[in-house]
Amino acid sequence: MTKPPAAARFVATHSILTMDARHPYTAKSLVDAQDMHRTVMSGFRGWVADGDLDARAQTGVLSTWSVDLKAGALVLVVQSRVPGDWANMPRGALTDKPHVITVDRTFRTGDSLTFRTVVNPTHSSPSGPPGPDRPRGRRTAHTRPDHVKKWFVRRLQPPGEPRKAPDGVTRIGATAEEETLAVRMLPTVTSPGPHKGLRIVRAEIRGTLRVTDPAALVDAMTQGIGHGRAYGCGLLLTR
Repeated sequence: MTKPPAAARFVATHSILTMDARHPYTAKSLVDAQDMHRTVMSGFRGWVADGDLDARAQTGVLSTWSVDLKAGALVLVVQSRVPGDWANMPRGALTDKPHVITVDRTFRTGDSLTFRTVVNPTHSSPSGPPGPDRPRGRRTAHTRPDHVKKWFVRRLQPPGEPRKAPDGVTRIGATAEEETLAVRMLPTVTSPGPHKGLRIVRAEIRGTLRVTDPAALVDAMTQGIGHGRAYGCGLLLTR
């Protein structure tokens, strides 16, 4: 097995938007996951053709958000391959000027990182009789913190292990002490109207990672983890 490179570079743009949670524009995004997706993607008009189905993937957009209902504030973090332009946000929706920065960081084997991520932790329930041709079945979400932790641990990459696990799971290029991981279930986000079948179960995971495969970690940070990446899940933030 080829030994992975000892270092890898991560470059991206981060936009940090502080928004008024009571403003109608923000409030709509909080109650409609599809509307939140549109809010995020509104900063990237013109980079790809209108109606392009993989616009998010092409621009490398991942996002996460948190809301303080008491303070009436929504903080939206958007990572992208290209700079976001938030000049067309409705007046009053933003409570401060968007903070847009370039992240340029080199990760090395053995580095210790604190992290936070919000994920959509799902698994496929097999259907039909056992056999090599059995379909994967319906994807269902984990709703218990202990199951979410196991979901994340499967994606950790111990030293010397390949990026792809024997069961096909793509690992994230880092490992962690399982007992130190903190998991918190977050409210499920949905979408009414034509998207009323959309339900994204979310969980927040925090802890400390030790880098074992820098290139795999950069891929995980660039591409995101798990499903629901169009709806505020999968962004791996490290410090």
